[in-house]
Amino acid sequence: MDTTFPKSERLCGKKAVEALFERGKVFQAGCLRCRYLLREDTEPSRVVISVPKRHFKRAVKRNLLKRRIRESYRRQKPGGGADLLFIYTSREVLPYETIYDDMTRVLEALP
Repeated sequence: MDTTFPKSERLCGKKAVEALFERGKVFQAGCLRCRYLLREDTEPSRVVISVPKRHFKRAVKRNLLKRRIRESYRRQKPGGGADLLFIYTSREVLPYETIYDDMTRVLEALP
């Protein structure tokens, strides 16, 4: 199993993100809200990670949480064919283990 996280697995481009917001489905598992849009191709899943500035004013904390989310996704990433947006919804900095468990629930719930 490939556990890297290359640039090709990051969702880039305004059109792709707009399509995700327009046609994507949403669900929540713990501290993570996931918006996903299934694609027809078999390329790897593409991901966007967001931590709101409203809840975490300091970039240091936002970047810490993004690193934790990215690592938990990287260690258990699914197959291909989806665009994913993860939004951190908790108002406090949770430990990595909690984020990992929530990511597990999110990825198991994907169709």
